[in-house]
Amino acid sequence: MPRSVNAVASRARRKKILKAAKGYFGRRKNVISVAKNAVDKAMGYAFVGRKLKKRAYRQLWIARINAGARINGTTYSRLMFKLSNNKIDLNRKSLADLALNHPDSFKAVVNAAK
Repeated sequence: MPRSVNAVASRARRKKILKAAKGYFGRRKNVISVAKNAVDKAMGYAFVGRKLKKRAYRQLWIARINAGARINGTTYSRLMFKLSNNKIDLNRKSLADLALNHPDSFKAVVNAAK
């Protein structure tokens, strides 16, 4: 009986790795054993990067809200405390957008929180 090796699946696996390694430098783009390690490492960095991106955006939103709050005579901490006490449920992304692009609306939100 002939030996069965399932070349179709093996080739597909290798092609998937080499496609992910497209654009890499040197042997990382065309030698499967090197490309596999490079792709694994890149996927790890990508996973961490997605988490860091969320952290960076939250930091940016807080800075924008704080700047807008200080213009209106309060601080970020006091504003968020008053918003939660008054049951005003606006997330940081929308508050930052209001502070940056619609200062009059942001001022109304600050006044509603007081």
